Amino acid sequence: MTELDIKMRTGLRIKELRAKTGLSQESFAWGIGMARTYFAEVETGKRNMSLVNLERIADGLGVTLTEFFDSELFDK
Repeated sequence: MTELDIKMRTGLRIKELRAKTGLSQESFAWGIGMARTYFAEVETGKRNMSLVNLERIADGLGVTLTEFFDSELFDK
């Protein structure tokens, strides 16, 4: 298996946490004031988002940035 880059790992973590909320991409993105198409590209690892947007997503997911990065996805 190929090593995933940071954008892919971040997107997978967002998807994992969003799934726990039971919200669709569209509902979640709308709830945090983000365009669904932009959010979808972040979640699939196609976007290199800003730290401001990462914090906005983490807040929407109800986790701190520490909790967000507390995942095996970020262990190297």
